[in-house]
Amino acid sequence: MPTTVSQIATPSSARRIVLDTFVSTPGSTLLTTPPPLYWPPKDPGDLLDYELDASPALVGDEQDVISTINVQIVPNAAGDLTLNSVEAQGSIAVLRLAAGRPGVVYSVQITITTAAGRIIARAVWLPVLPLLAGVPNPAALTSTAGTAISDQWGDAILVGS
Repeated sequence: MPTTVSQIATPSSARRIVLDTFVSTPGSTLLTTPPPLYWPPKDPGDLLDYELDASPALVGDEQDVISTINVQIVPNAAGDLTLNSVEAQGSIAVLRLAAGRPGVVYSVQITITTAAGRIIARAVWLPVLPLLAGVPNPAALTSTAGTAISDQWGDAILVGS
């Protein structure tokens, strides 16, 4: 009889962002704002891991690791993006994010504190898009043309709701 085994969760690096604003430009005195950080879009039905690699901020002290992570998501109302879990793998913050309203770009504000006392704060933008488009919801109210009728947030209006 086969034995069911547990799988060890290893986050996917497909949604990893590496801080690159710690690389100095020799001889440059020009201060510029770094470009915003973006993760690839997610569907409201996705529950995926997203990573922020803080290793460039720890160059020279590679033994330093993340000890705490604080996450705030804006906007934060019913139906918005939710944080299911947060963990660290050395210098990489791993967030498992779910839900979200289609058409909303969320600001995921992450504050990392390392074992050596360093504090790194960044905002990463995460767009939520209806990536499962084309699969009709059988309970959705539809027009005479057969397209789903949606509310102001882009969610289908369901018959009987």
